[in-house]
Amino acid sequence: MQVKSKAKARHAEPCVLGALSDTRIVALVGPRQSGKTTLARKIAADRKMSFVTLDDEQFRQFANEDPGGFMRGLDHAVIDEVQRAPGLILALKRSVDEDPRPGRFLITGSVDLFKGTISPDSLAGRVETIELLPFSQSEIAQQNLSAFLDKAFEADFPALMETGRTPDLVLRILAGGYPEALARTDPQRRQTWLRAYARALTTRDVSEISSVSKTDELSRLLDHAALSSGGLLNLSALASPLGVDSKTIDRWLTLLEQMFILRRVRAWHRNDLKRLVKTPKLHFLDTGLLAALRRVGKGDIQSDRNRLGTLLEGFVYSELEKQSALSSDPALISHYRDKDKVEVDFVLERGRRLVGIEVKAAATVKTEDTRGLKRLQEAAGKAFACGIILHDGDRIQRIGDRLFAMPVSQLWA
Repeated sequence: MQVKSKAKARHAEPCVLGALSDTRIVALVGPRQSGKTTLARKIAADRKMSFVTLDDEQFRQFANEDPGGFMRGLDHAVIDEVQRAPGLILALKRSVDEDPRPGRFLITGSVDLFKGTISPDSLAGRVETIELLPFSQSEIAQQNLSAFLDKAFEADFPALMETGRTPDLVLRILAGGYPEALARTDPQRRQTWLRAYARALTTRDVSEISSVSKTDELSRLLDHAALSSGGLLNLSALASPLGVDSKTIDRWLTLLEQMFILRRVRAWHRNDLKRLVKTPKLHFLDTGLLAALRRVGKGDIQSDRNRLGTLLEGFVYSELEKQSALSSDPALISHYRDKDKVEVDFVLERGRRLVGIEVKAAATVKTEDTRGLKRLQEAAGKAFACGIILHDGDRIQRIGDRLFAMPVSQLWA
């Protein structure tokens, strides 16, 4: 799988343009190499905005040493990688307070700007934040933003429809969505790039948001987290082989979350349901990176199909996050597990409505595969919109009361 990233339109672009029409500052945030600079340059050219990147040493030094002077030379501008000069935020605030016209600045950041070193109050009421994660499957195919979430909350699926199996499912999972990785046709070269990318994040880029002396241990944590992906988070188990304590692991995981590498997916629970487990799960935001860190390739999956399960679950999670991030009505994503170890991989919530999603690597659905969804349906009551089993099969089929089974490709088809 190869993608010419410069030719790919991004679903975030209309969101950014809409925000620039009525908001003084728009922040485009996401992991390094997700395509933020490419999109920001395009918008700057289309809107005739100045473009300044703080990856440039001279600009970065000027912005850090004299933020006010740096801003005096800018009117309508894109400021790329703004986290490299945190002091610039207050100068930005002063500038847009003095001249509150909308669309004056588009800033980009490779960290979650307002959950790290920059106070969320610094630009309160002045900024709208939009996430740009690696390519989604619909972006790779150059399709419109998927309507899967809307359909799920309306249970708007046919009772029976032949669709065909998801094409190239394993290749899609292993490739992930980073433009630079997708540009490489050789799967081994792609994984080499992804592992080097991970190493650079944990040994160099992390210094932009925190002082971490044990960067080798942080890099090893990322490897261990990849092996734990999809499972319940156990801080002690992650800490033990690294020779650090659980509090350090918790802090390091927060840093990795701020860099858009992984997320802790909270457990769904209600106060009146005492038998629910409340431990979060770990999930990576890109399965290309996850597979590279786990050292899993196509041949490994062909020889042992069991190795697909965790990667497929992570693949579904990343697609759901990408869709939700750009939705006008985002869904809160959690997981379900009770004391009987009955689970549902993902629980999506919008207001008082709830959707359960179970992921199966098999091509057929068995009766026992619905156990978790039925347990969730019972717990959620009237809030339950529908339950979905995503699988490697070839048809959409209703399998019970508000329960559906369908191919994984329905996430973006």
